[in-house]
Amino acid sequence: MLQDAPMYRRHGDKLVLVFLGCDLAVTTVVWVGAYLLRFTLWDSPAGVPDFHLVVRGLPVVLLLAAAAYRFCGLYEVHRLRQLPRELGVVCKASGLLFLLAITVTFYRRDLYESRLALGLFLILNATMLTLLRRVIWSVLKYLRGRGLNRGRAVIVGAGRTGRLVAETIRQNEWTGLEAVGFVDRCARIEPTVLPRLGDIHELKRIVSEHDVDHVFVALPLSRYGELPAVYRALGDVLVEVQLVPDLPNTAGMKLRMLEVDHVAFLGLRQSPHYGWPRVAKRAMDLVLGTAVLVLLAPLMAALAVAIKLTSPGPIFYRQARMSYRGGTFSMLKFRSMRIDAERATGPIWARRNDGRCTRLGRFMRRWSLDELPQLFNVLRGEMSLVGPRPERAVFVEKFRKQIPDYAQRHQVKAGMTGWAQVHGWRGDTSLRHRIQCDLYYISHWSLCLDSQILWLTVWQGLRSRTA
Repeated sequence: MLQDAPMYRRHGDKLVLVFLGCDLAVTTVVWVGAYLLRFTLWDSPAGVPDFHLVVRGLPVVLLLAAAAYRFCGLYEVHRLRQLPRELGVVCKASGLLFLLAITVTFYRRDLYESRLALGLFLILNATMLTLLRRVIWSVLKYLRGRGLNRGRAVIVGAGRTGRLVAETIRQNEWTGLEAVGFVDRCARIEPTVLPRLGDIHELKRIVSEHDVDHVFVALPLSRYGELPAVYRALGDVLVEVQLVPDLPNTAGMKLRMLEVDHVAFLGLRQSPHYGWPRVAKRAMDLVLGTAVLVLLAPLMAALAVAIKLTSPGPIFYRQARMSYRGGTFSMLKFRSMRIDAERATGPIWARRNDGRCTRLGRFMRRWSLDELPQLFNVLRGEMSLVGPRPERAVFVEKFRKQIPDYAQRHQVKAGMTGWAQVHGWRGDTSLRHRIQCDLYYISHWSLCLDSQILWLTVWQGLRSRTA
């Protein structure tokens, strides 16, 4: 006989109805409000449409809204779904509703037509839905803190992955989950973490006794042969089951799921810069790179003249560096060293207070001014404004043998600045920490992260003690 369905699932169904009702109420207010704002704040040469046309079109708009919101997944309410991801779905759903409203308005001449009003409707609807959901989630978090709508979870596996799940649940109280214990062999478990509740074959009893509605399967990779036993034990228990893959503790790996003909594929590693993100990042490089180059052109001209007057040799220094997928390019810098700097030593890493630098070169390096010509590399598409710093091929081959996953930093274009640089890992500092930062950047990349790095570069990355 099947056990009773967990209480939080019934609460989840009620929460969907709450969201749907509130969303449609907001859409109603915004539909009317967009009309009032449009014809109150701006003059209309064609006159003001009758208000009854707005009211008559409202049922159609609400029907389209319900379909658009449902289609975009706005009501896939889940404890583990974070607010930032939901906000993206809200914007997507509002955009779809906007397109549907335009289409219906075009084909139904009995509805009033106003492009400005529809534009206001799009902006206000997305904004108000976002604010509404923030309020609802805040209230829900408050209620969960008072003991309402909470869920109880057990973790199958008390190893590294299981302890990581326990800590994640503890730190993210917004989920409303409480981890009550581990289910595993007679393993040695630290008493400060969670208690051991029993073995895998006792899962059914444990779920019933502890009123569990969430089971996290976090077995180590070497014990995946026990997964069928876990699923058999949960076969007639109505609980949510989440598999937490045991990935190597390697930065730069991030799970991405793709389903084709009901077959699930888990992507462990791929470049984040493909499709529209690649186009957006390139557009960002072109726009900001051009703007900065124009803004700093007088300074760069002054530095070029100063280099020519203070030391013999060329103004620019060209050096072969490795970037995206191991390709090489000629990186530009203002020359900061003597022209015979590596004649005696061969290729070596730059050091702090490097004696090979000219007096002007030391000043430029301290303020990162020697890097400015790399803006031309950015505009040519050889580099990006943000990314791992490019390295010389001779050092790449050396570091690949010494540092695990070093080659993964070439999944993206090299950058003028990066996550490592704004955290102080540049110049003669720990290479391992730098690689960890580079791989973190790759696995967590977004345009917002790029913007954050550029902002930090302006405020704290230009003047570096380790340059």
